Amino acid sequence: MGTAALNDKRIVIAGSRKTDEMALIVEKQGGTPIIRSLQGLTMFEETALAEPLRSFAERGADWVILTTGMGSDSLVNTAERLGIKDEVLNALSKAKIATRGYKTSAFLKRNNFQAVVSDDDGTMQNLIENLDRYDFQGQRVWIQLHGEPAPELVSFLGNKGAAQVETVLPYRHVPPEAGALDTFMSDLAERAVDAVCFTTAVQVHYLFKYAKEAGLEGVLIEALEGPVVAGAVGKVTAQALKEYGVKRIIVPELERMGALIIELARYYEDAGR
Repeated sequence: MGTAALNDKRIVIAGSRKTDEMALIVEKQGGTPIIRSLQGLTMFEETALAEPLRSFAERGADWVILTTGMGSDSLVNTAERLGIKDEVLNALSKAKIATRGYKTSAFLKRNNFQAVVSDDDGTMQNLIENLDRYDFQGQRVWIQLHGEPAPELVSFLGNKGAAQVETVLPYRHVPPEAGALDTFMSDLAERAVDAVCFTTAVQVHYLFKYAKEAGLEGVLIEALEGPVVAGAVGKVTAQALKEYGVKRIIVPELERMGALIIELARYYEDAGR
């Protein structure tokens, strides 16, 4: 692959983290990076964790489902500041653990835990499919989420007979500024960009929610089916795009932001554009 595979291409980076690093990779491939953060800050709410963690330390759970590595780390770090780290780790050691994503699996390895169910695919649907063969009748389940609720997972566990399902969200997503979304939609309408790199599913959700409320969903889909190529950092983000009807999605095998840029460059090179 040549070093100018993205020559004359204007690449939107929709993330809010490590944008400078991604921009540099775009430039090295000959492209022009455009930062359009489609998500707000992710707020860590430690005070909201105190009561659930103390309850978990005292009573434990039959199952613990961990869905993000950063969120799992935050639970242990908060427990340490509360003076109940040993109790929380002990409760974890006694529970059956299910994980979603490779970063959560890495959290278990660092803390010498073993998962009963490990879903490295990263999607909530695949996690549910892997859990389906287990009996949850009368079980108490404790779920660590990140940023957004997971009603499909909670509903699944209820239908499987779980006696209690408790969810904790160490982090909460804050919506992006309306101006950023408006500018991005203007870029699409004016054909001022060639591709957009989505780095989290929440960016996709915020964008389509805004487009629907503004009556611009058709414009968005038309752009992503035509001149604007959608890139997703991994399967979870790609799944979010598919749910809104986006069919052409560039996804790297290695779920890293840099790998996404390289895969996008490879797409343009193979297409001879």
